[in-house]
Amino acid sequence: MELVATVVLFFSSVLWGLAWLPLKYLHEMGFDGIPLTLFLYTIMLVVILPWIWRKRSEIRPSWKILLAIGVLGGGAQLAFNTAMIYGEVIRVMVLFYLLPVWGVIGGRLFLGEAIDRVRWLGLGLAVSGAFLVVGGWKALESPPSWIDALALLSGFLFAMNNIAFRVSPKVDVSLKLAFMFGGSVLMASGVIQVMSLPTLPDVSLQAWGILFLFGAVWMMMANLGTQWAVTHMEAGRSSIIIIMELVTAVLSASILLNETMSPTEMVGGLLIVVAAFLEARRANGH
Repeated sequence: MELVATVVLFFSSVLWGLAWLPLKYLHEMGFDGIPLTLFLYTIMLVVILPWIWRKRSEIRPSWKILLAIGVLGGGAQLAFNTAMIYGEVIRVMVLFYLLPVWGVIGGRLFLGEAIDRVRWLGLGLAVSGAFLVVGGWKALESPPSWIDALALLSGFLFAMNNIAFRVSPKVDVSLKLAFMFGGSVLMASGVIQVMSLPTLPDVSLQAWGILFLFGAVWMMMANLGTQWAVTHMEAGRSSIIIIMELVTAVLSASILLNETMSPTEMVGGLLIVVAAFLEARRANGH
């Protein structure tokens, strides 16, 4: 079973790492960032509804944790998609991958997990890496962009959402995913209303078809594959394999978009990856 889970998680991580391709392509076809998230997660929510209907009796006893997942997961998806659409893929992904920092801090605050020497080292490496990625000392001359802020926020919210998933093992995964999708829909709708953004874009039928396939097939496979796999394998191993998401995004953006990182940014990205490996190895007991 663990071998199957490993393969599923590997391909799910590749799907996540390449998700920027259809996101940017759909944006070029006429879908704006926030409405794109609204339509995308509405499609995913509709697809998963049949499973939710069968589990509806479990909603009331778990409404608090499901509400938290809706807020945290929904906010994370909205922030990540927006940053990915408007920002540089490599930069957004590297800043998003400060997940180990937020996970360690959240684990300490909400789960009482100890921070040993290895975790302190990982925290130091990750924070130092992020500092280099946003420009090092030059970042003090001018604040990071709003895209950088969204990338950091998405990583933080995802980490908190992961903690919510961890503390609710008895709640069905499909329920948690549905509330995460629903949270994305509600938050995107709220932002559209507050900012008075146009909702329905003037796009072709082909564009709507691509959006539907992306949501119903690509993103559903990525979400379900990841959540199923991580429940059937050791946490440390899953943490290492998920780094394929970052590797895939960096390589594909370098090849297809000719995006490059400065030497300073490369060092920062390497420090963040090392921090993720340290946390993963620690989860395995090494």
